[in-house]
Amino acid sequence: MSVSGLRKLNIFATVFFVAQVVVLLIVAKPASLPVTGQFLVGPPGAGEYGSTELFSLRIDLLVALFLALAAIDHLLVATIGRGWYERNISEGRNPARWYEYSISASVMIVLIAMLSGVSDAVALLAIFGVNASMILFGLAMERANAGREEVDWAPFVYGCIAGAVPWIAIVIQFILSGSNADGVPGFVYGIFVTLFLLFNCFALNMWLTYRRRGRWQDPLFAEKVYIWLSVTAKTALAWQVYAGALAGS
Repeated sequence: MSVSGLRKLNIFATVFFVAQVVVLLIVAKPASLPVTGQFLVGPPGAGEYGSTELFSLRIDLLVALFLALAAIDHLLVATIGRGWYERNISEGRNPARWYEYSISASVMIVLIAMLSGVSDAVALLAIFGVNASMILFGLAMERANAGREEVDWAPFVYGCIAGAVPWIAIVIQFILSGSNADGVPGFVYGIFVTLFLLFNCFALNMWLTYRRRGRWQDPLFAEKVYIWLSVTAKTALAWQVYAGALAGS
């Protein structure tokens, strides 16, 4: 793919994400999930806890948020940041990608966790933070290997370790919810499987890039794959959430 072709793909992604935001806000019914706080009401070790609802988060607005963040990122690199973006891409880097993912992908994983039944504010903050750290290890991977012949895999490995934590937390929540008669809605399991596979495809794309396998020797091709993965993952989550929780009766 040429640099001009990459710009066209970014413009397409911008328009596609904006269109989804508009359609979603028109057709989705408002729906909220609670964010709670747990606190000790007795001495430590007594096992006495209280709980309160701190606030609620609108599911439809969270979906619109991660779609809008992606649209802004693609718009900026296709317009005012184009020169900076293309210089970085030619050298196998894209800081803008990681800055956007660190927020948008972390909003996505928090939403998945909430749909699975995680509501504690401290747990959700930790899930957001560790996922953002995983994404930023991707940025560290690109910076650590700029101009190197021998690849330093440490940031990649650390990122994989950090990235596993939110998914393990969600699996634990699934297990805990399994004892409940209502349990976790079926569509949430579908979201879990779909997004788990797609998130891991990002790691696979990076691995192939630094292994310099086939077409991944071309940094423009690797960037194209990242864009399509972003479009696919965000679209899949948005409309699976819509079908399961936001569609009108």
